[in-house]
Amino acid sequence: MKARELYNMLLNDFINENMKDDDWAAKMPNLDKYLFPEFKVNSGMGLMCDFTNEIKKVYTTVFLSEKVLSSILRNNISNAVIFSHHPTNWDLCNHSGYYPVEESYISKLKERNISIYILHYPLDNYSKYSTCGTLANKLMIKIEKPVFLYYNSACGVIGTTDCKNINELRERYSQAVGHETSLYLYGHENIEGEKVAVFPGAENSISVIDEMLMNNVKILITGVTLVNKWSKGTHEYEKNKCINLLGGTHYSSEKFALMEICKYFNDLGLQSEFINDEPNLFDL
Repeated sequence: MKARELYNMLLNDFINENMKDDDWAAKMPNLDKYLFPEFKVNSGMGLMCDFTNEIKKVYTTVFLSEKVLSSILRNNISNAVIFSHHPTNWDLCNHSGYYPVEESYISKLKERNISIYILHYPLDNYSKYSTCGTLANKLMIKIEKPVFLYYNSACGVIGTTDCKNINELRERYSQAVGHETSLYLYGHENIEGEKVAVFPGAENSISVIDEMLMNNVKILITGVTLVNKWSKGTHEYEKNKCINLLGGTHYSSEKFALMEICKYFNDLGLQSEFINDEPNLFDL
């Protein structure tokens, strides 16, 4: 498939003129010379690196991590695109969160004619491929409505679960992601009949809790839940409001969207592959 044809399809299907993002280009000055001009002015949505005219394969990933990029570069392939949720890697322990890719990886991708396409908030925006929708479906949560509007993208959902207590819900989350999850039991253990909010990633904040309370929701399923100097105030607020908080790491809470969207590319006749990464349990 011609690369420009795919980029136009992604633009039409996922990005509207009202959407914005986190001005990613400003966070990666070391890569400025590689960045597609529109990526620098549209707050970091869409084509990040324009390195090929023809696409034979699509790789999907949550982060542009060293592990993911090394795995792709080991394959004997060129004329491909990496479809990533984030244009950076993530590490709260050593990098305080997002941090840019080393230039050497991007240089090698350019040599191999492997482009990079980014959908952050536009992929979070509620749809059958969204981070919130796919996680909710994985946890068998019956979705009632999308919520948490960020930059004109509805990044979370409210729904109901058939789990009768909070530990049962946590166990279901752990089984889904394949590793331990966190539970901050600030509310009731018995959750039968209660609503649940699903907001994957690193968005545990007071504004999210306030919107939950307006919708009479006191259970939040997210990714990053650790207590540190930035999140301490949110945890105190959650204690005061009796909010139960569950975390599954930034990576694992969002990976199901990148698995699911392979179907989108397959339907276009493009071979696609989700590249597994490592969850950072420090997030919990």
